[in-house]
Amino acid sequence: MDWQLFKDILDIDSTSGREREMAEWLHERLAAPSKQLMEVGDGTLNLFLRWGTPRVVFCTHIDTVPPYIAPRFDGDTVWGRGSCDAKGQLFAMYTACTRLADAGCSDFGLLLLAGEETGSWGAKAFSKTGFEAPFLIVGEPTENKMVSASKGTLSYDLCFTGVAFHSGYPQYGVSAVDCFNTFCQTLKAADFGEDPELGATTWNIGLLRSDNPQNILSPELTCRLYFRTTFASHDAVQRWMEMAGQAEMAGQAGHDGHDGMPDQSVMPDLIGHLRVTPRGGDTPARYVTLPGFACGPVAFGSDAPHLTGFGHKIICGPGSIRVAHRPDEQVCRADLEQAVEQYVAFYKQLTVK
Repeated sequence: MDWQLFKDILDIDSTSGREREMAEWLHERLAAPSKQLMEVGDGTLNLFLRWGTPRVVFCTHIDTVPPYIAPRFDGDTVWGRGSCDAKGQLFAMYTACTRLADAGCSDFGLLLLAGEETGSWGAKAFSKTGFEAPFLIVGEPTENKMVSASKGTLSYDLCFTGVAFHSGYPQYGVSAVDCFNTFCQTLKAADFGEDPELGATTWNIGLLRSDNPQNILSPELTCRLYFRTTFASHDAVQRWMEMAGQAEMAGQAGHDGHDGMPDQSVMPDLIGHLRVTPRGGDTPARYVTLPGFACGPVAFGSDAPHLTGFGHKIICGPGSIRVAHRPDEQVCRADLEQAVEQYVAFYKQLTVK
């Protein structure tokens, strides 16, 4: 394997929003009969390499989460940002493509996408091209196990509004921070059930902001709420959030759940203090697995749900999600070598006549 190529790939900072340089560099560096740079629309680029008319498309993303971490090769371990998510997949997939080309195969492609970490913008843009192929293999850090199913996602912007007042007299105001805490405690108590395949529903808060001084009750707190949903919970989470969002409508109507506004659909303590804006998401999904390979479910998302035009989808790749996005992100050379062998084997199984 061309380990210098892997190091060169890792040397380039392609944190989300800065991956255009990476796409242009890969366009120049990687060899394929057909190479196409494709504008995403936000200043980033996708790159599509083709060997003939693809029946099988290998696919991963070129952006990484921040901060950039320079690579370090230490024996069998490669450290650095993107080593397992997802430049390791890029390197393994390209290596598999070169081996297939050397063997005389000519019906596959390698699709490298921008913006996966921030909303799958590259995948969404590519799907608008109308390209179709029977098989898609998406590279993510799955410990070289084929993904049998993955959780869905739901994202919401929340805005809690309070009434600013001197913090020495909190009884005369309303703290948006207290409203946020009330919401979180209510959400923690919600029972979305245990899915036999995907387990529990989880959620996380990000982009949390409340800029009030320490001696003034917070007049506003904003954040983003991000769910990882299951087959059992996806619809239930949407209904729960619709009910939470009715706290704003009840407040605007000037009542507390009567006169046609169902009181079971609001959190009484938050009436008039909470605005919920849905941002969309993905439904939980099942994916193709092949005989002879380890498989299992995962709790993370990928570009796969946003890539239309493919009849069958596989998710598999080297590296562990347990170190992805962490300062100690790493991947073993042996895992990358195994991934190459598996990608070639996947291709052969999928294209057998």
